[in-house]
Amino acid sequence: MSADVRPIAESELPDWVRAVHTGFLTVSRVTDSDIAQRAKYSDFSRMQGAFDPDSGRCVAALRSFPQELTVPGGAAVPATAISSVGVLPTHRRQGLLTRMMAAEFAAAAARGDALATLIAAEYPIYGRYGFGPATSLVEWEIDVPRTGLDRRLSAPVDGGRIELVDVEDVRRVGPGLHERLRAVTPGVVNRDERWWSLATGLEEWSYRPYKGKFHAVYRTAEGEVAGLAVYTADDQWADAKVPQNTVQVVDLLAVTPQAERALWQFLCSIDWVQKVRTGYRAPDDLVPQLLPDPRSARVVSAADFMWVRVLDVVRALGARTYEVPGVLVLEVTDEAGPAAGRYRLDAGAGTCGRTEEAADLRLDAGALGSLYLGDTSAVRLAALGRVGEERPGAVALADAVFRTARRPWCPDVF
Repeated sequence: MSADVRPIAESELPDWVRAVHTGFLTVSRVTDSDIAQRAKYSDFSRMQGAFDPDSGRCVAALRSFPQELTVPGGAAVPATAISSVGVLPTHRRQGLLTRMMAAEFAAAAARGDALATLIAAEYPIYGRYGFGPATSLVEWEIDVPRTGLDRRLSAPVDGGRIELVDVEDVRRVGPGLHERLRAVTPGVVNRDERWWSLATGLEEWSYRPYKGKFHAVYRTAEGEVAGLAVYTADDQWADAKVPQNTVQVVDLLAVTPQAERALWQFLCSIDWVQKVRTGYRAPDDLVPQLLPDPRSARVVSAADFMWVRVLDVVRALGARTYEVPGVLVLEVTDEAGPAAGRYRLDAGAGTCGRTEEAADLRLDAGALGSLYLGDTSAVRLAALGRVGEERPGAVALADAVFRTARRPWCPDVF
């Protein structure tokens, strides 16, 4: 008998959490406090489980939650964010994830979500379900003594100032700052009140205790908050009492280049610090080129990050703006169904609708997801065989239409 795939009941939450912990190799024991916190925020209609017919145990899990994704042009598009996805190693290759994804897509369509998003732990899985990598990340490690920065000059040169603040200040100014960043940065997703509570230690998971952090705010000369850096530091000393400390950036938000520059200058000027790990940043972040010697920052990680699955092509393509005008007819194939069809995109007018016109490009739903936020080159996808050109010049036009001046960035794991 096949497993029973369905939304879980509240009484099944401990078994569901155990399956998630086991799948993610975190902990096998589920505590009462963990369950109580999960129950407080759980929408059981959006939490699926697969239950073994013999044992009755939960052997696969998936949950979703409402999300808003900023797209080029600044619109916030409703999405279903998918998380806590896992199938126990004893029940792999039985189609359980396929069934859960199909159920989630159907529910998302009924809710009116135009997109689905997720952070892929493993690359090969989610292309099968129509997702495409839509944002990328880079993490640098900065060798502070090599930067060429004058460490005596930690204050901003533009008349602004850096203030060290506590978590109460962060809870007060952080959400507004993030909303300003979200309004102008494609790829950024909304952060709710619970996000800020967990990030500042007001709440914490029993299996992931909150660790103390430092918080630095950048204020303009007029006193307006325009940047925030959250970081930790280790305590490493070499022989002869030589400090070898590393700062790890946990979060850095800046709504102006001046704020971004000032925060990196500050982090690289802290006494005893020899290395700064930047955390996950956009590939075209101002680091490392803002450093006098960019070679002082080496790449320690470069990878795909947020994946996007277009569910409603008309709404999704009509929601964003485009770099240049142009008309493209897209033939989208989609084995899972919701995105399949032929669509006429008028980039100049910002409209999209179904059409019977001859196709200019052929692509699958995953390739469309990769193009959607402007991070991926249509020319490169065509060279890889992911996009087929039916009209000469259509690939080049698609590249110019979809790409954005700055690359999209998602700062959050979810």
